[in-house]
Amino acid sequence: MDLEPTEIKAIITRMKRANGHLASVIRMMEEGSDCESVLTQLAAVNKALSRAGYAIVATGLQQCLTESDDGLEGVDVKKMEKLFLALA
Repeated sequence: MDLEPTEIKAIITRMKRANGHLASVIRMMEEGSDCESVLTQLAAVNKALSRAGYAIVATGLQQCLTESDDGLEGVDVKKMEKLFLALA
């Protein structure tokens, strides 16, 4: 399953935003911010990345369904499940 950059542009944008947010969290740590603030922001970065991962899996599944003449029969369900669970 190859992902076309045009199909996942929104996901790429989300990940770039999360990357910038992570840089801010690192900067907070370097500046000695309090633990609660750092962990709150780190949780937000983690959630953003998880959502991006789920969006990639969903996009891949959609792609498999639309490109396959067999519909669900042409989807490697175990592989998709493994990819999805890797994010859990």
